[in-house]
Amino acid sequence: MQLFQVLRPLILSRLVVRKNCCFVMDGILNPREAGRFISENSKDVFIEDAGVQKVANMLYEKSKSGEFNVKMWRKHELNPQTMDEEAVNWVFVSAVLNFSFWSEKETERFEVRYKDKTYTGYWSLCAAMNRALDEGFKITSASLYSTITMDQMKQIFRSDSETEMPLLEERQVALVEAGTVLMKKYQGSFANVIKQAGKSAQSLLSLVLQEFPSFRDVAEFAGKKVGLYKRAQILVGDIWGSCEGQGLGEFTDINTITMFADYRIPQALVYFGALRYSETLMEKLKQCHLLKSGEKLEVEIRGVSLWACELIRDSIAAKVSADTSEDNQLKDEEELNQVNAILVDHYLWDLRRELADEMSHIPFHRCRGIYY
Repeated sequence: MQLFQVLRPLILSRLVVRKNCCFVMDGILNPREAGRFISENSKDVFIEDAGVQKVANMLYEKSKSGEFNVKMWRKHELNPQTMDEEAVNWVFVSAVLNFSFWSEKETERFEVRYKDKTYTGYWSLCAAMNRALDEGFKITSASLYSTITMDQMKQIFRSDSETEMPLLEERQVALVEAGTVLMKKYQGSFANVIKQAGKSAQSLLSLVLQEFPSFRDVAEFAGKKVGLYKRAQILVGDIWGSCEGQGLGEFTDINTITMFADYRIPQALVYFGALRYSETLMEKLKQCHLLKSGEKLEVEIRGVSLWACELIRDSIAAKVSADTSEDNQLKDEEELNQVNAILVDHYLWDLRRELADEMSHIPFHRCRGIYY
């Protein structure tokens, strides 16, 4: 079954539901509304419609060849290959620790050697977690990581290069905090948080933000509080992907989750012409200027990138609704849930790594913090 086998009336009705869905916490704009607001008020980051259509066309063609679906997530060798409680607990720990892997110099990178392969970036975290499990330390068990020490962190996340994992102390604080909440309120398993959400991605997002402070990725922009929620949303998206939309990963509103605003997707969007930086901003990035978390330029880059991916997603959906060919008729309503920004993000993130050399002339924005 192709990814986007849907009927026009159904997709249009669901698109309306999605656009009207507004997750609000304490007066904070939800990611989709935040992205639109930031884009409308941005002074240094701009969306290029031609580039948006270029990416949408590319991904729509990928969808028709079966290369773009929920099964993408489990294809990576480091990700869990089961769809059970152990898998979602692994995903939760990876999300708690999933921030700030960029290196000051490309020649000085945190690396983990695992099963005869060397991993960098986010995959170095996954490799270190799997290495720890193989060595007998159950890093996915809240009963252990709720009291994890810095010495244990240093052993588990030891580097196989001269460069250590950045922000290790911040990771330890976030891990202990998360584990303590799970032990006190959820019998030590993130699966129980998922069950409480009642198959709603937005309810799960709300629970994560309420229960685990390190996920509260919020900034102030043009007089409003904007929620970007990179790690909280990637947690929901990875639960969905790890379970292929079934069991613990079944969410009836998964298409309300947006892309995960980090420092790599903007780089890819600029490369494909969907995003454009002002000359002033581009010069700052080329000079490796360190941005502070929450400052105007940093929020613009992340927010406008998020909105660009929403436009890409909506463009793909429009192409689907316009396809009335017989072999593109709806066979299962669940297919519609795969018309989402999660897969747009996954594809662009993977492509950025594949084309790293080609994109090297485009600087990524540098910001050292716990949100991405």
